[in-house]
Parts: sequence; C-alpha cells; structure tokens
Amino acid sequence: MCRDSATSKVNIALYPVILAGGSGTRLWPLSRENFPKQFLSLTGDASMFQETLRRLDGVLDASPPIIVCNEAHRFLVAEHARQTGTSLQSIILEPVGRNTAPALTLAALALADSSRGSSDEDPIMLVMPSDHLVRDIQAFQAVVEQGAVLAAAGRLATFGILPDAPKTGYGYIKKGRPIAPDGTGPAVSFSVSAFVEKPDEATAARMVESERYLWNSGIFMMRVSVWLEQLQLHRSDISEACRTAHGRGREDGEFYRPDPDLFADCPSDSIDYAVMERVAGAGGPSAASAQVQEAEAVVDAAPKCVVLPLDAGWSDLGSWSAVLEASNPDPGGNVVHGDIQSHSMRNSLLIGQHRLVTAVGLDDVIVVETADAVLVAHKDRVQDVKEIVAQLTAESRPEHEDHRKVHRPWGSYETVDAGPRFQVKRLTVNPGSSISLQLHHHRAEHWIVVTGTAKVTRGDEEFVLTENQSTNVPVGTKHRLENPGTTPLEIIEVQSGSYLGEDDITRFDDRYGRHQE
Repeated sequence: MCRDSATSKVNIALYPVILAGGSGTRLWPLSRENFPKQFLSLTGDASMFQETLRRLDGVLDASPPIIVCNEAHRFLVAEHARQTGTSLQSIILEPVGRNTAPALTLAALALADSSRGSSDEDPIMLVMPSDHLVRDIQAFQAVVEQGAVLAAAGRLATFGILPDAPKTGYGYIKKGRPIAPDGTGPAVSFSVSAFVEKPDEATAARMVESERYLWNSGIFMMRVSVWLEQLQLHRSDISEACRTAHGRGREDGEFYRPDPDLFADCPSDSIDYAVMERVAGAGGPSAASAQVQEAEAVVDAAPKCVVLPLDAGWSDLGSWSAVLEASNPDPGGNVVHGDIQSHSMRNSLLIGQHRLVTAVGLDDVIVVETADAVLVAHKDRVQDVKEIVAQLTAESRPEHEDHRKVHRPWGSYETVDAGPRFQVKRLTVNPGSSISLQLHHHRAEHWIVVTGTAKVTRGDEEFVLTENQSTNVPVGTKHRLENPGTTPLEIIEVQSGSYLGEDDITRFDDRYGRHQE
C-alpha cells in the first residue's frame, strides 16, 4: 500500500464481491423468483446488476469481481456481465439461499485460495449488494478509497448513508467517536456504537434529528483474513459449514458449485447479525477474553468496526415507493413508464408494459402492469406486496415465479396462448446459440421460422429452415434447434400433447452443462 503524490490516490488492490442472491419480492410483479430485482432496469436502460458492475470502473486497482448468486440465476448473471463487457473472476452458485454471511464467506474462501502464494495473500474485499442505486459515482468511489485505508489496517468497515428523512424501512448505524484514517488529519469515519433494527416512525424521527445515526447500506470492506477470523470467532457453525461446502465444491465452466448438501446444512444469517453487530458490541476478539478492561482500552484506541458516512444519492430501491422517490416526477409528482394515459393524478407511479393503462383522479398510488399481472397499491402500503407474493406461492400460482417471457442461456421464450392439450410460444435464439439435444415424452412440437435461419436436428436428420418454412418434431424424437446466423432467430412453436410442463424434457447434450444436472 502506498500513496501516489501526483494523484493523491491510495494504491490498494481491491477485490469486489457482489452479492446477487436477492429475490426482490416487494417489487412484484416486475420482480419474479426467476427474474428478480437485480436484473430489472428501474432507473435507466441498464439493469441494477449492470449498474453495480459499472460503478466499479475507476475504483482504485479493482480486480474483476466475484459474483455470488442463486444457481437458478447463473446464466442471467453471465449474460448481463457480457452485455456490459465486464470480465468476472468467478461466479459462485448458492444451491440454496442462506443470507449474506454464508454468501460472503464463500467468496472469501475462494479469494483465499486464489491469492495463496501471490503478492497479495490477504486481499481486501469491497462487498456490495447487486440491486442498489448510487447516483453520484464519484462520491461513492471517493469513500471507497477512504474505506480501503481502514480495511487495509485490519478494520471491518461499513458505509452508512446520510439520512434525509426518518425512514422506517431501513436499519440504522449509531456513530461513535470520529476516526482519522491513519491517526492524523480530519476524520472520515466513526467507530460503530450500535446497529439498530428498523425502528418505528417516532423512534426514527428522534434518531435522524440527533444526527448520530446513519442508514445501513449493506456495503462493507475488510480483508479476507479479518472476515474469516471474526466469523470463526462469532459464528463458527457458519464458518465450518462454508469451509466444508467450499472445499468439496467443483468447477463447472465459468461457475463454481459448493457442495449442495453440505451448504444446505449451513445456518442462515446476515453479515450484520453474524459478525458486525457482535464486533461492534463486544469490541472485537480481544474483548471476548477475560481481560475486559485491557480490551476496552485497545478498542478505544483502534475500534475494530467502523462506519464511513456516504452521501452519494443512494437508495436500496426496496419498494415501489422507493422507486417513485428515486425517479424524476412530472409537475404533478407522477412517474410514468409505458403506454399511460392519465388525468388528475398526483404523486403516483404508473408502469405499463404490454397494454394501454389509464388512471383518473387518484393520489399516492402505485400501478404496475405486466403481461400476466397488475398491481394496484397505496404507496404507503407497498411493503405489504410481499404478502401477495406469499399468497401466490402458497397457491402454487406461476405468477410469483416467472414472467410470460422466460430467459434461457440460449435466448428466451414467451407463452403466446395456451389451452387444453396445446401451447403456443415465441422462441428467440441468440446468434451462435442452440437449445440442448433433447426429447419430450408427452408432447410434439411444430416450428415455424419467422425471421432468421434455423439449423434443425431431428432424429438422424440435419437440415436448414429459413423464413416462412416449418417442420414437425414428433413425440419422443431427439431434436435440437440452432441459430448459425448473425441475427436473432425467431420461431413460433406450437406444442400439442397430453402434458406440456417444462419438466417433460430429457437432455442428451447441452453446451451450457444442463444435461449433467
């Protein structure tokens, strides 16, 4: 670590870790289980995940990021990164969700393995959620630089957002005494006095008025060794479960798969609960010993847990009301996207994706329309959208899981129509991509080429179809559809048979490795 006098930048190598395992149920119906919030474009043309990747451009000496995500989202992560031109160090797949502490631990263990014997054997991690908004990138990067100095010194650093209102949907961090980055100069951080759970409105108002509290952003910086040491001290059960699952994992192309059975036994806990709150409350590992007075003196001199204030236009976009607040409203306070016609509306968010949406004479409402669902809610009750998702899940309805347009590693398909014993889909196969060599036991398929060129494997045959040509695939016949061209291939697929579920598939070969699952 050194400081370049010409640039005044700290030369510290950072290893970004992006946690992309959230489900975003409060942003239903745009956010679905298989296409969650981080892959939505809520504030611009890029997805929230892509915005997070772009935020790293120009951050000190940042290495390619490690992504930890749900196994079901692995191809979305890879494709969204490819679209931004971002190379990734690794994509670690969680077989099941176990919250942020185990997710971070998997990344830390991977970094410990890859850096062993290198010039940087104890990397500094910049840990970020994949689905937050940061408008002032320059301000964010400046605070990251300050945090890197603290993390390099062995501290657990977190970023606290300067609050502009008494929000009850956020956790809070209470500031302790101010700290200069290297013991001299102006303070850029504070010791953490306490972490506070989401308060009621009156408590939140008192906390904000006191100017001693910051919103908890969920952004952290620390050395790999510090995280693993503190986790072992405070949650050895999580530490041991992750070490075992990671150690018995396997490479799968660009993905790393921890052992699914061993990881499923890992307790679920957040970074805050598992480590940060315990370190802030106990003063770090020294205070766990019997020499409490000596430990308190050490903690006062160099607190283990510190918070850096961040004022960079941050929002977690954790609800539709947060999306409304983070957007640019018209003179009536409304934000509209899509084919919207409204009259006498105020302070409302109106989103239409597939049809004309009209609204008259309403204040403070959220209306979100998709191909298969419509949400209407008062903006003060949008936290309860998760209850609707829970009802849909309990009733095994498909609307909580997928949109009508479903993304696949080769492209996407969208259900156009369906009825007893038939289903019509629109398939889009990306240039150079193909579906797996497969067969169906209960359905036949009829393919009609709308645009592009299709290379078809059907049984022992191989042939090419162009625009307006078609073919049939009988029940039980091996088949594959490829796009050898340079433009997307559009296909209308008509399925007919006694069972049309997506699980009626046997794969024999797949360039994405799905035939091995």
